[in-house]
Amino acid sequence: MNRRELVSLLGAAAAAAAPSLLRSSVARAQQPALPVIGFLNGESRAEFERVVVAFRGGLEAMGFVEGRNVAIEFRWADGQYDKLPMLAADLVQRQVAVIVAADNMAALAARKATSTIPIIFATRGGPVSLELLPFLNRPGGNVTGVAFFQSTLGAKRLELLRGMVPKVQLFGVLLDPKALSYVSERRGAQEAGRSLGIKTLMLTAGSEGEIDTAFATFARQQVGALLVTASGYFSWSRREQVLNLTARHKIPAIYTLRDWVADGGLMSYGATLSDTYRQVGVYAGKILKGARPADLPIDSNTRFEFVINRKTAKTLGLDIPVRLFALADEVIE
Repeated sequence: MNRRELVSLLGAAAAAAAPSLLRSSVARAQQPALPVIGFLNGESRAEFERVVVAFRGGLEAMGFVEGRNVAIEFRWADGQYDKLPMLAADLVQRQVAVIVAADNMAALAARKATSTIPIIFATRGGPVSLELLPFLNRPGGNVTGVAFFQSTLGAKRLELLRGMVPKVQLFGVLLDPKALSYVSERRGAQEAGRSLGIKTLMLTAGSEGEIDTAFATFARQQVGALLVTASGYFSWSRREQVLNLTARHKIPAIYTLRDWVADGGLMSYGATLSDTYRQVGVYAGKILKGARPADLPIDSNTRFEFVINRKTAKTLGLDIPVRLFALADEVIE
């Protein structure tokens, strides 16, 4: 075969293939874009990876797999909550199909950013009291979600803490003045102290330096046990600092989430976050299938877990009472 014949043959092959390639290109161009979920959170991804896994699990239960038939745009404020309005506005500008507002501050930012894009929140405390929506059973508008009532459990936490250290005379309470649940946390701790007949010293701390100062005061006042109240700032941004200070001052403490105990804290009592965020994923899947937020009632996570760290108890010279041992959902060795 000479050169002219070869060129002719290749040209004919290309011409024959052109319609097929064109059809393939047109088909790809006609494929609908994946629906996009905007995931907005005030903390860091490193801290929230466990709940992101649970969220994806809820989506998959509804038939949605990231990268296959849905995309997720994550926006993390890394503890700088003043960035949330800008991040929420960015998701609105990108015209995402739904916004998952994965904490209290993110929910408020998303609510202010749009009244049309569906919003699914996960909040500590009541969404009505946070002014996210007017009613629980039929939310109305573009907002629905899951509430885990961490801020109403102060009395139970103090009761469990006293069960661990029954001879303690003075209990400390650490509060975050910037938390949306601050007022209810403070009132709940005051009422719990009175009902249990225990004396409490309540201190607020909204920065790294204020946390150091609060613990110095707890030590000076000879606080024998500590309740660390519900706060995204404490739980995610300053958890290591708080745990180090309780260990340094040898103060038995109870926290809001299992993560504290897994990282060396003594005890925790609170909602199971994996359940909460899995349900958020289920709701996101329902909305992607056409459900309206107004028709999805607010779901409440009512499953709580009590976790004890046996090694930390031993380090503090504490014997776990039989009653508390029996009540614990998990004892970390």
